[in-house]
Amino acid sequence: MAPTHLNGGKTRRTVTKTRSPALLVVAVACACISIVVSQARSFLAPPMATSTSRNGAVAERSLSLRRADDAAGDVSSAAVENFEFEAEVGKVMDIIVNSLYSNKDVFLRELVSNAADACDKKRFLSLTEGDAPPEPMKLRIQTDKEARTLTIEDNGVGMRKQDLINNLGRIARSGTANFVKEMGEGEGDVSLIGQFGVGFYSGFLVANKIEVSSKGFQDEEAERKTWKWTSQGSSFTLQEAPEEALFGEQSGTKIVLHLREEAQEYLDSGKLADLLKKYSEFITFPIELWNEKVQYDQVVDETAPPPKEGEKPKMKSVPRSVFQWEQMNKMKPIWLRNPEVVNSSEYSEFYKTTFKAFDEPLTTTHFKVEGQIEFRALVFIPTTMPFELTRDMFAEAGRSMRLYVKRVFINDKFEDLVPRWLTFARGVVDSEDLPLNVGREILQKSRTLKIIRKRVVRKVLDSIDELRENKPEQYDQFWSSYGKYFKVGLVEDLDYKDELKRFVRFFSSKSGDNMTSLSEYVSRMKEGQDQIYFVTGEGKRAAEIAPAMEKMKQKDFEVLYMIDPLDEICSQSIVDFEGHKMMDINKAGLDLSKSEDEKQ
Repeated sequence: MAPTHLNGGKTRRTVTKTRSPALLVVAVACACISIVVSQARSFLAPPMATSTSRNGAVAERSLSLRRADDAAGDVSSAAVENFEFEAEVGKVMDIIVNSLYSNKDVFLRELVSNAADACDKKRFLSLTEGDAPPEPMKLRIQTDKEARTLTIEDNGVGMRKQDLINNLGRIARSGTANFVKEMGEGEGDVSLIGQFGVGFYSGFLVANKIEVSSKGFQDEEAERKTWKWTSQGSSFTLQEAPEEALFGEQSGTKIVLHLREEAQEYLDSGKLADLLKKYSEFITFPIELWNEKVQYDQVVDETAPPPKEGEKPKMKSVPRSVFQWEQMNKMKPIWLRNPEVVNSSEYSEFYKTTFKAFDEPLTTTHFKVEGQIEFRALVFIPTTMPFELTRDMFAEAGRSMRLYVKRVFINDKFEDLVPRWLTFARGVVDSEDLPLNVGREILQKSRTLKIIRKRVVRKVLDSIDELRENKPEQYDQFWSSYGKYFKVGLVEDLDYKDELKRFVRFFSSKSGDNMTSLSEYVSRMKEGQDQIYFVTGEGKRAAEIAPAMEKMKQKDFEVLYMIDPLDEICSQSIVDFEGHKMMDINKAGLDLSKSEDEKQ
């Protein structure tokens, strides 16, 4: 497990004999004052022989200097005491936990991730150091409404007595990080999630007391003991607990959270099931929830009239509550598989299940990046506009690019993963090395993020380009649904402005009921024409009857119709395309009396 604790409360005192600069300054000041006083005395003293007065003043000044030097020596030799800050651990814990986690629900994600790490460690140690394979590993979660406790248990690597002291007794000391460090430069491949060391303490968001019972796998089998760690936030106790039962035969850890009064909602198995499916659906090891199911038994209906001779008695269904272990993470992380072996029906099922969609994906982009950074991505463009975006094209609820780190869900509303003009995209990005803050909730601005964003956008644009070039009907459908997003991108995203120019489409005076791209317009330009003409209007009909269109028709110039509210701003952003400037035919000074060659 990953967590840690604080050494607060005790004061260490050391005595060091050093010269303090501040005290030396005071001593020198005293010396100067003594000199001034002695000089004043020499002026106020009764007249004496000149030589005697001068000699006395010199002697007194020398005596004052010696006194000042002695004073400086006495002050500088005074003891300087060093102290460590004292801290009330309970308050420090409260500040750390509540500042790192804005959403209480994440405590379950953190503790489940720690448990998954424990299973990963055990599997790794069994492969590298053990003689026999480990028992099948899993996680179990159970509630007790009467005792108001929530139990999270795993049969992973477990912890020995010293591990409990080191890992749970010091805040921000990560057992996982230390485990990885101990592996050094070995060739073992172990992928562990939590490496900062405060995730365990997120349990105090919902609990006022935490009990941890654990048996370590790294001890010899005959020497393995179960130890119980207990804390209410400010201190902890540790004792041997041979009577504490763990479901793991070899090793494991059981965490019991005594829930606060305001956290009773986490006793509801339905609430826990929702959180597990949201945050931990793709954890490698099975996660089982002790869940209540209703079964119906057939019993004789005693209220019914007695059956006639030869007839069977009337039966009725009686509900009965049954508790059983139910696996929460049955869905496999399809993005981890090779794209070459995943078929379209599997992609479709994953898309519909994960993003609660009813349509088929218009495009599917599945790729892996290796090298300096490593991540996998699976991105879908829906065939129809997602419902959440129908009223507000940039609604936060409409964002659904899901960020995972080693299969642990982090966020699906993260704005920097893809640009705003790709809000409609649905997908998964799973990274092995994204730098996350300790709460795993705010992704730091980093070079890694910039690379991921750039690669994802590049791949999505390539998939749309393929539609544009090879599947014009599907591209028409795409543009009808999402064209306005690309126009926004042209206006506000300077990094991709030139790329997006080739995707935009407009109606024109020669395209009829269809739309045309800028490249198609340029291919039809008359000889000598060096500008792309457009006209704005409130609708296609208004653009057609614009006064300036009369001359354009006489000259047989094609004109783009900018009839969408975004089009006029979009035209200003485009400026030019393939060396041809955009020109508004309503602009004053436009001279069509001569051809372009004649003007030159």
